[in-house]
Amino acid sequence: METETVNWTRKHLIGLEDLSRQEIELILSMARSFKSTIDRSRKKLPALRGKTIVNLFLEPSTRTRVAFEVSAKRLSADVITILGATSSQVKGETLKDTALNIEALSADMIIMRHSAAGAPLYLSRMVDIPIINAGDGAHEHPTQGLLDAFTLMEHLGSLQGKRITILGDILFSRVARSNIWALTKLGASVCLAGPTTLVPDAFREMGVDVCHNLREAVTDADAVMLLRIQMERQSAGHFPSLGEYTSMYGLNKGRSDWLKPGAIIMHPGPINRGVEIDSDLADSDRSVILNQVTNGIAVRMAVLYLCMAASEPVAGALPL
Repeated sequence: METETVNWTRKHLIGLEDLSRQEIELILSMARSFKSTIDRSRKKLPALRGKTIVNLFLEPSTRTRVAFEVSAKRLSADVITILGATSSQVKGETLKDTALNIEALSADMIIMRHSAAGAPLYLSRMVDIPIINAGDGAHEHPTQGLLDAFTLMEHLGSLQGKRITILGDILFSRVARSNIWALTKLGASVCLAGPTTLVPDAFREMGVDVCHNLREAVTDADAVMLLRIQMERQSAGHFPSLGEYTSMYGLNKGRSDWLKPGAIIMHPGPINRGVEIDSDLADSDRSVILNQVTNGIAVRMAVLYLCMAASEPVAGALPL
């Protein structure tokens, strides 16, 4: 990829909508270099030695929170995790005051997950240290979009002209939005599939196809990305029941015959086995779900390094 002419100047990563193709390619190129270090016997790099990174996770998370912790520690940063239930927000402290206090405690970066869309952007205007969006409402989940693109390129090569189907709860999915921005900028053709209530035609304005027939949506796909139904974000029923959703749009062993040879199956997690995907497919040779999890470390190492370096000098050289 042609990344040598691109200079990274962003100290925040709020979303992928505003990133250029060249900036996305730079992150992915650096992530490939970091991935080559993951299996070393000495796993730590000195790049962020002496830096303190705070994981401010005000929404539940397993993969993203732990992956950011591992990534920061692999770069030799000190990591502190604050969860919503243990923060002073339960006492009524505002998000602004929480962030200002974290900054006053000499933190060098905040990684934040929040249920409100726009919360990381708001914080980036309140504090002087880098803010990394680890998911904000139904807005974006930029590092998930990046690691999904990284995984796709590992298995498919260039994404130019590849067809990627994202199937499930698109309306409430920040993952879908970040993937749309990343994949279309990298040249892929994206198809959104699911019931009309969760995949409205308005998404076509983002430069993607919309399909409500499962077989039609997956037949020509080079990859199918499953998304869970996000009941926690829905204020009203968007389909009669989970059982009916599964009967219409669940990917099972029989329907996997519709996939073309070589097509891969993805899922950002957490998986609702037996709802959007059956266990035998989630654990099959087509599945790259656990590869996504591993790749999330390398991608987040790249993001942490780039955004920290854009904010202030860092200690170590890159493994390029």
